[in-house]
Parts: sequence; structure tokens; C-alpha cells
Amino acid sequence: MLANLLSRFVQGIFVLFTLFTITFFLIKALPGGPFKSAEKAIPEHIRVKMEAYYGLDQPVTVQYARQLKNLLKGDPGQSLRLEGRDVTEIISQAFPMSFRLGLVAMAIALCVGIPLGVVAAWKKNTIMDYSAMGIAMIGICIPSFVIGPVLADQFGRRMGVLPTTGWDPISPSSWVLPAITLGLATAAYLSRLTRAGMLEILSQDYIRTARAKGVGSTGILIRHSLRGGIIPAVAFIGPAFAGIVSGSVVIESVFAMPGLGTHFIKAIESGDAPVILGIAMLYGTLIIVANFLTDLLGLWLNPRLRAGR
Repeated sequence: MLANLLSRFVQGIFVLFTLFTITFFLIKALPGGPFKSAEKAIPEHIRVKMEAYYGLDQPVTVQYARQLKNLLKGDPGQSLRLEGRDVTEIISQAFPMSFRLGLVAMAIALCVGIPLGVVAAWKKNTIMDYSAMGIAMIGICIPSFVIGPVLADQFGRRMGVLPTTGWDPISPSSWVLPAITLGLATAAYLSRLTRAGMLEILSQDYIRTARAKGVGSTGILIRHSLRGGIIPAVAFIGPAFAGIVSGSVVIESVFAMPGLGTHFIKAIESGDAPVILGIAMLYGTLIIVANFLTDLLGLWLNPRLRAGR
């Protein structure tokens, strides 16, 4: 088990290095640059001096080595778009909002998806099963960038019961629409995974033995089925949460939320390489850590994994 966890750690380091390398050279392959946009209209002699100041006139390999060294020291550098602001400052101010939004969305997904999957498995091949899985399929098929504007138009503009833009840490009402938009697809996947896991457990011999001994439906469900049945869903929670946080880019734009996703989009539009790299590496680290923690949780839930079988 320890060897497996160590192997996952080494793989994570390699993935981050690969992510950094690919992202860096993709940025360099983009046409133009941070000081060549038509919006800024910077005079040529000033642009040359600014590129020299930030080291953008150096060979690409030199820039790559410098940026990698800075990241290893925990200092991605300064933003090229927001003059005088460090990337770490931008991330530290914007990431908490994206993280809290991800937590609320994940809570919604868990509260909806797992119970829906349990009910569908318990009532297999009934109208409840078909209805639950039909709803889940709709949630999977409709992308969040379609659901978001629909919810905003219905509950914000027409009914006027929820705000459609901005973020107020004190007012939960500003979290509702973006969190639901982000959480629906994850809830749909969780429900299908939970149903599949529960059906597998409910077909085991020890469940039939428990029923033969007179164990009631509640005991079968809670004591004998639930812990093993939700293992597939638990394995999905870590990557799903990381995906929600990193995938909130579009939703933050739809609801005009000042999160990390908004900075990421603006950095891509302006070619702000330090910000792009800093946010991309943060997202990559979040996904790797989430997968690692999910592995640990899976080991706790499944004794066979702890035994190495």
C-alpha cells in the first residue's frame, strides 16, 4: 500500500512537470504577445523596453528555465496585464471564492446524487428507477454553460428571487444559481455510479444470507449495503471536486463572479503567461491532491484494498 501511494506521488510530480511544459510552450505558440494587443496601442520603443524588462526578448529556452525555477521557489512572478501585482497575490485573493463555490456545488451534488442513486438501485426496474436515471441522463447531457443562463433567466430576471451576478460572501443567495449549475452534472454522474455500486453489492451472497436470517430492509440498506455500494461514487468525489473548482471558469463568467476563472480567461486573452502558468499549476495540483485523498478514502472504505488484494 505504501509503495502504491509513493508511486502515485511520483506520478503526480511528473504530471505537474508535463503540465507546466505543455502550457508554457502553448503560450509561446500563440500569436502576438502581452504588449502587442491592439487595445493597448503601446508605442514600439516602449514595447521593446517592457519586453526586455520582463525578459521576453530572451530565447524561449531561457524563459522556460527561469519560469520553472521561479515556480519551484513558489514565486510565479508578476502579472504582465496587472502591472505591479504578483501572481501569488492574485491567486490568494481570487481562489477562496472559487474554492467556496466548489464546496457548495459539491455539497449539492452529494446531497442529490448519492440518495438518487441509492433509491434507483433499491427500487430497481421501477418507475422510480427509470425516473431517477432519466433525470441523471438529462443532467449529464446538458452542459453547464447552457444550464447557467437558463437558470439565471428563469429565477433571476423573470421571477427575481435570486441574484444573477456578483458574489457576496455574507449572502448565500448569491451562491445558489452558480452552485446548482456546477453541481448538477456531478450529481448526475454520482447517481449513476451509486446505483451501479449498490446493485453490485445487493446481488452479493452475504446480502441474501442476511435477508434469510431475517434482517430487515433498513438493516440491509444501512448496515450491509451502503458502505460498499458508494465506493464507486467516493472514488469519483475527489476528481469531481477538483473538476468543479477548475471547471468554474465559464460559470464565473456567466454570473460575473470575481473568481480565479475570470482571471484565467483574462490572462489567456492578454497572453499573461505568469498568471496562466500559476493558475494552471494550481488547478493541476488540486486535481492530483484530490485524487490522492480519494485513494486514501477508498482504502479506508474497502478492506480488500488495504490487504493488497
